[in-house]
Amino acid sequence: MIAVLTALALASFPAREALYLAIARTTEGSPFGEAAGLVADKGLLLLVAAAGGTALHTWLRDRHAFRTLVCAGAGVVGAYLTSELVKILVTEQRPCRTLSLETVLTCPAPGDWSWPSNHSVIAAAFATACLLAVPRTAWAVVPVALMIGLSRVAAGVHYVHDVASGLALGALLVALLTLVLRPLAARLPYPLASSAAPAHRKG
Repeated sequence: MIAVLTALALASFPAREALYLAIARTTEGSPFGEAAGLVADKGLLLLVAAAGGTALHTWLRDRHAFRTLVCAGAGVVGAYLTSELVKILVTEQRPCRTLSLETVLTCPAPGDWSWPSNHSVIAAAFATACLLAVPRTAWAVVPVALMIGLSRVAAGVHYVHDVASGLALGALLVALLTLVLRPLAARLPYPLASSAAPAHRKG
């Protein structure tokens, strides 16, 4: 998936303006415009809720998965900070600021750069954290993350390559940091190092 997203980002970059205009023009003023704006603006709340539910479930039922989720949570923070740093270094203007087009969402203020899409980074990071801890959540969290990314283009605030790069970056950093941190987390004392909740003694 990360390789596919990276390839999409590279392939879409030369045609970034044409792709952006084709998607954003189709959405603005259409019956889907309001829905796209809602997902683009508030969709991350669904993944935050999914991560919270996964944390509660794994804490109660599967401490091994909970430990993985804690490591992945550190990856989410790392992905966000990396994204912010890259945006400052690259300083790509938003398409809604450089192209003349009415958009579903209000164009962010100058200095709020476009590449990569922070919403996409965070969406992929939360989705990856959930599926690494509990793989069966993939059917729910992955489509939501992809919809959030697409909605950022449809709502007029990002290019396609911003979103594809953001999704790839978020997933990659969470996966890598989880891989690095898991051996360290395994050395922590109970409860994080426990693979299951303690059994109650019968008296």
